[in-house]
Amino acid sequence: MELIRAFDVLPDRLRGGAVSIGNFDGVHRGHAALIERLVAHAHRAGGPAVVFTFDPHPVRLLRPEHAPPPLTWTDRKAELLVELGVDAMIAYPTDEALLALEARQFFDDVICRRLGAKALVEGPNFYFGHDRRGTVDLLAQWTSERGMILEVVPPLVLDGRMVSSSVVRSLIAAGQLDEARQMLTHPYRIRGMVTHGAGRGTKLGFGTANLEAIDTLLPGPGVYAGIGYVNREPWPAAINIGPNPTFGEKALKVEVHLIGWSDPLYGQPLEVDFLARLRDVRSFKNVEELKAQLAADVATAKRIAEK
Repeated sequence: MELIRAFDVLPDRLRGGAVSIGNFDGVHRGHAALIERLVAHAHRAGGPAVVFTFDPHPVRLLRPEHAPPPLTWTDRKAELLVELGVDAMIAYPTDEALLALEARQFFDDVICRRLGAKALVEGPNFYFGHDRRGTVDLLAQWTSERGMILEVVPPLVLDGRMVSSSVVRSLIAAGQLDEARQMLTHPYRIRGMVTHGAGRGTKLGFGTANLEAIDTLLPGPGVYAGIGYVNREPWPAAINIGPNPTFGEKALKVEVHLIGWSDPLYGQPLEVDFLARLRDVRSFKNVEELKAQLAADVATAKRIAEK
């Protein structure tokens, strides 16, 4: 799998295949259904399966106040797409020149000339070009004129609800990780840098890595079971998102207890998968009651992570 960030010259091996254009935020099961068709068309065309996405999402430049927090960072998105069979992901550096391209210009220059696409696979709500004037209907007309294949993949519906990045985002923000996991191809993951905290967890016997500089959506407050990755090595984890009301603290924190880990992690990056929500954040009468609950949380998190 190749992650392409510069688009000046695309290698010939990545041209002449099937292309899908979109954000693919979160890489959910609806995306997986689309990628399955993309890979099938690539095989028929005898070329690569290529995803063309944008970094950052255009809305961050056009309407930053309306830009939702992303569900995945670029490299993580590429990792998830390669597991679905994609040969290359182009993370196009979004700029004013790209946003100014009219739909027909985008089709002729990007899709046809640079990508040399023989087939396109999109969802029904795909828009492209300046002011999103390019529609699936226009795309069908233009691909037909060029002798190209266009397949429009309908949205995936699970339990009566359409799978989309916005739905997944709302579930995660509400702390409903179990429901979100049913729509995602992998457990939801965040990353951050480990910083110094108050050191209270260590004194209680449950040392935590305090995460900051998290660049994706943060799940709603709660205690979660998960897996932390240190240098890509997995460790069962109990995660607390929220304040520490027992000690009168109101600031929201992200604290990760890696079960069985004892070495310091300060200044290192840490990635964390969320597997299940265990309970709400709440205040305890005293330190002993808190320690008993933490021990129960850790035992439950370990059992879930090791399944």
